[in-house]
Amino acid sequence: MHVIYHDIGGSHSSVVATYLHLNKLPMDRIPSSDEILEVPMFDKLEKHQRGRLIFHGIDEYGNNVYTLSRQYYEHPVKNAIMSVPKMIGLSEDEIVLVNTSPSVNFYMKLGGSCSRVLKMVTFGRPIVAYGTTKAYSNIVDIVNKTKLTIAPS
Repeated sequence: MHVIYHDIGGSHSSVVATYLHLNKLPMDRIPSSDEILEVPMFDKLEKHQRGRLIFHGIDEYGNNVYTLSRQYYEHPVKNAIMSVPKMIGLSEDEIVLVNTSPSVNFYMKLGGSCSRVLKMVTFGRPIVAYGTTKAYSNIVDIVNKTKLTIAPS
């Protein structure tokens, strides 16, 4: 199975969700901003990586876990991705798309925009990391629901 965490930028909530899913971030406590900033790919997505699946690892169930920056095109991107299994002879059940955008708060939007869009990384990155700590429990909830859905019976 392929689990794809996606959001507009593909650099914050989806990356944190992926590292939670892969048990590389704690589920039982909120990490510090410094711990968030140590996550590979956090606030580091390059323009040429938008719209591409980025592989991060294999979970404890043997599923491949990815992130995706879909920009503001959730439905067209979801439709395109869900058409691929038929093309290669797989079931649509082999792909799980998880939208992490509902967890994004004002600080994440502000910091992410400053860092990624305006290229004010030194200013924006600490703000988005702070916002991520505030949204962390919501991201954990998304990951827990996803893991319950995909866990072997």
